[in-house]
Formats: sequence, structure tokens, C-alpha cells
Amino acid sequence: MTIRKQHGKQTKFNAAIDLIKNEETIATLSQKYGIHQSILQRWKSMLLKEGPTIFEDRRRKKESSEKVDNYERKIGELIMEVDFLKKALVQ
Repeated sequence: MTIRKQHGKQTKFNAAIDLIKNEETIATLSQKYGIHQSILQRWKSMLLKEGPTIFEDRRRKKESSEKVDNYERKIGELIMEVDFLKKALVQ
């Protein structure tokens, strides 16, 4: 049974940045961090793929979230009205 070592996000970030810098070989970095080369490659890919999201405009997300909340609230009100009218129609 092998025990998986948990690495913090800072370690992952630093290892990926070091790999991107290309100042040391992947074998050297693998030894330095004690991480398999394939894992280092995966972290590098993740950083390159998801890196631009750190510069997203967070205000837009907040506005979108508020709109969704308002829409959900309105849907709830309309469902209650429909249920009330169905009951009134049956009587």
C-alpha cells in the first residue's frame, strides 16, 4: 500500500513556475521537490491552462450571482402564485 503525499498549493505553484522557467531540468526539479516528473508536468499544464482566471473581473461574478438569486426568488414567488390559483380554481 502506498501513501499519497499531500502537497500544498504554494508548493504546487512554485514547482510549476520552476518548471516553466526552464532553468533546471525536470529530473532535477523532481528530485528537489520529491515529486514524480509526470505530476510536475500535470501541475505545469494546470497552471498554464487555469492561470489566466486569476485576472478575471470578480465584480462580474458577483453581479451574475445576484441576478441568479433574484431570478430564483421570482421563480419561487411565481410557483406560489400558480399553486394558489390552482387551488382557487378547483374550489
